Amino acid sequence: MSSFVLERLIPASPGEVFDASLDVELHVRSQGSRRERVVAGPTSGMLRDGDGITWSARHFGIRFRLASVVYDVDRPRRFRDRQTRGPFSSFVHTHEFLSDAEGTRMRDTIEFRSPFGPLGRIVDAAVMRRHLIGVISERNDAISAHFA
Repeated sequence: MSSFVLERLIPASPGEVFDASLDVELHVRSQGSRRERVVAGPTSGMLRDGDGITWSARHFGIRFRLASVVYDVDRPRRFRDRQTRGPFSSFVHTHEFLSDAEGTRMRDTIEFRSPFGPLGRIVDAAVMRRHLIGVISERNDAISAHFA
């Protein structure tokens, strides 16, 4: 399994950053370059524990669908989402919100595995890790800008 961790300091309270991270409309705006949209599940408001949602977005010039579920919600400290159907063999995103003197340290831990065994591991190392870092960074840029 491949993984990476990204951290971002955001000048807002953990509760505010937590809520923004579960906001469907903010997420869609954050992925505008990929023309992401909701194709099943809530299209507005905040996602809650147990909510399922299916996203459609362009990656590498191809439109993909990824269905996920939000779980392990512990406001304002943490929540997780995992792929239930989509392009990965496994995809889990842990969102953590740590109080900091300057606001909130938002930590994203991504664990993923592409299909096709050894070939998928090569793809993960050569391409997918860098691509996913860009996707999550773009999302985090939008969350940061929300509080600017």
